[in-house]
Amino acid sequence: MPAFGPASSATPRAVIFDIGRVIVRVNVAGVLNGIGSGLGLTSEQVWAALNHDPLWKDWQEGRIAPANWHAHVCEKFRVTLDLERFCAAWNAALDPETILPESLFEALSAQSRLALLSNTDPIHVAHMEAAFPFVRHFPVRIYSCRVSASKPAPAIYHHALRGVGVSASEAVYIDDIEAYVEAARALGMAGILFTSAEALRAELARLGLPAGSAS
Repeated sequence: MPAFGPASSATPRAVIFDIGRVIVRVNVAGVLNGIGSGLGLTSEQVWAALNHDPLWKDWQEGRIAPANWHAHVCEKFRVTLDLERFCAAWNAALDPETILPESLFEALSAQSRLALLSNTDPIHVAHMEAAFPFVRHFPVRIYSCRVSASKPAPAIYHHALRGVGVSASEAVYIDDIEAYVEAARALGMAGILFTSAEALRAELARLGLPAGSAS
């Protein structure tokens, strides 16, 4: 989808990326089956139940410690997993093969300030920081669990803008969820709804940004 936002002929000075389903593939199929086995649920049913859990937002915004979330989920789904095995299952939802190549971030970082902006939790953050080399290209990393705010609330976007040190009109935000892109546009940022790596490269090039190679 084309980038929309305030009319401007200037190339964006900052590029802010969501992570899940933009940079990192999220695949819950088969990963969470063990968590829901006590109730006979599929991984998709488990994931849906978690996203609608009354404590989900507190977990995503850092008000619940990993040990407490582990205990809550195990009780909710009537399973017995120690914390180490639970974290391994939780992190297996993040595919190690990324959607976007590092060459894209290398090209962008030579011209623009880069940031990550993600609704995520402490277990996933620790795993991503340790396991995914792409994070080194992003000096600014805004995680909902660290700033006590989550998309689409304006506060988390302002955290990212302060981090990269630009005004909203000088930034472009990329996400796979349209409501989150619209929230960025409402603040004055350009927004790109992510659909594929190829489409993103085309949009970046249209904005005057380097698009990197396809591999």
